Amino acid sequence: MAEEMMLEIVTPEKMIFSDYVEEVTIPGGDGEFGALIGHAPLLSTVKIGELNYTKDNKKTYYAVGQGYAEVLFRKVTVLLDSAERADLIDRESARQEKAAVEAELSKMSKEDEGYERVSDRLNLAELRLKVAEKA
Repeated sequence: MAEEMMLEIVTPEKMIFSDYVEEVTIPGGDGEFGALIGHAPLLSTVKIGELNYTKDNKKTYYAVGQGYAEVLFRKVTVLLDSAERADLIDRESARQEKAAVEAELSKMSKEDEGYERVSDRLNLAELRLKVAEKA
């Protein structure tokens, strides 16, 4: 058995995950990064993307929103505005959300107030569909 570190994934609503894992990969603000036990301390922003961890040689995938990650020697804490495990994503709901956001975005120009927020929603909707396929 590989050495394990504590991983906590937290959203404003609840603790999404808290357990020991072998490794975690996080979509950092400056690019994706991985952490193993003994990683140098690090504080990073998290961008919309795919987070995954390995436990008992099995990968588990999440579609995550923006947030922050703190990496310590034996613990990683990820604070996110949203996180959904791949096998819990409702694909039909994700498709409907993507279509609705695409329609909203098509009525906007890049100069419109709120364009970036709506664009982020579209990125998250597309990500949810991609990650759901890994379940």
